[in-house]
Amino acid sequence: MTLLRDMCYPTPQELALAARALADAHPSLVRLRRTGTSRGGRPLWLLSVQSPEGGTRPATAPGSGPGVGSGSGPDVAPRHNVLVVAGAHANEPVGGPTALALARRVLDAPGLRAGCGWHFLLCADPDGAALHRTPHPHSILDYHRNFFRPPGPEQPEWAPSLLPPDRLPPETLALTALIDELRPVLQVSLHATDLGGSWVQLTRDIPGLAEPFAKSAAELRIPVETGASDAAGWPSPGPGIFVMPAPDSDAPGVFHPEDTRLSTWYHAHAYDGTTAIVEVPMWASDLVDDPAPHPDPRRALRSLARRLTADADQVARVLAGARGQLPAGDPTSGPLLRAVDWTLALIPQIAAQWSAGSAPPEATAAYIGSIDAFARRLALRAAAMLLRVLCAAGHPAATALDRLVTGWCEAFAARFQPRWVPVATQVEHQTRTVLATYERLLAAGPPTTAGG
Repeated sequence: MTLLRDMCYPTPQELALAARALADAHPSLVRLRRTGTSRGGRPLWLLSVQSPEGGTRPATAPGSGPGVGSGSGPDVAPRHNVLVVAGAHANEPVGGPTALALARRVLDAPGLRAGCGWHFLLCADPDGAALHRTPHPHSILDYHRNFFRPPGPEQPEWAPSLLPPDRLPPETLALTALIDELRPVLQVSLHATDLGGSWVQLTRDIPGLAEPFAKSAAELRIPVETGASDAAGWPSPGPGIFVMPAPDSDAPGVFHPEDTRLSTWYHAHAYDGTTAIVEVPMWASDLVDDPAPHPDPRRALRSLARRLTADADQVARVLAGARGQLPAGDPTSGPLLRAVDWTLALIPQIAAQWSAGSAPPEATAAYIGSIDAFARRLALRAAAMLLRVLCAAGHPAATALDRLVTGWCEAFAARFQPRWVPVATQVEHQTRTVLATYERLLAAGPPTTAGG
């Protein structure tokens, strides 16, 4: 099965079929098992690769854990485990094919399997993936025609930062149970951005990672996002590498109501593990890697806040005029409307921070470019998801909203001059970055403090 046709992302079903074929072809090294069930009844699949002679280690040792269970495939506990999570965000589909590419790379490299079990959660949110129907995005507009991104409390990785423990979704519970079982020395979450560059977020610094990361990006013509809005103010040991606030710090979140320290990314710290979030763009833009100081970042932020507020108000007016005529309980419209409401409620919080001029003192042109892209996509996503609901309901407001979405997409493209990054290139960069992260982590040795 060819999963990396240009401009084509495989579905979770295609990923599972390819993973099953891989397990059948390598029964002594590979196992595929169902590790949970989504709210909608869809399976959560875990693909595991490790050498049967992997060796053992005490279950209480950092980064160690039980094997992948009985049945076909390896069941000897390795010295340590790596957990790779794909599909945590429905609108970021590259993680699944990257997970399969990594599994094949590990199969072809016995040294990577020596004492290490590699485990790949192929899609952490299959329900969301079923609603984001964009396998062939030929343009920014095409990408948004069937866009979906769940509200924060329905995202597997973010839910613990927004919900009490007794209300966590089954996808989150399955992920945290995997971390508890595997005790990974490294957890990697594969993410993507629609337009921009590549960057890595770490829950602990991994010395030496910046060099292979930058080399891969340069070879593949992917810009490095040196001022990622997701990581504003965080320490950056190298271009595009950002270290998150420590769990015991008072550092606030960055333009989000979620607290990164309560996400599943930090769950691995209970076992002295480290988490890396690897971002790669679908469309690249050189506006996000300009390290030159911005001449007036505070003024720029206030201007972006005004535009974001005005854009969101347009979407909110359309929603208010149509809400009573929309099927909120429909299995498709319901999640879309919840996501629209969540996004529109988030925007005033972000605009207030920007209006206050909360730019980091070292703000660069790249940082303002990243914020500009972030601001554009927020209102655009809300409008695109609302448009799907209006179209399905045959609502007359759909025509005007379609013109608005089209115009915003055209303005987005005109501002950032995006160039498509082939799916195979996105996968290659993520694969290289994951392997470099693992190698540099092992070279650095265990963390100095548990959970710090």
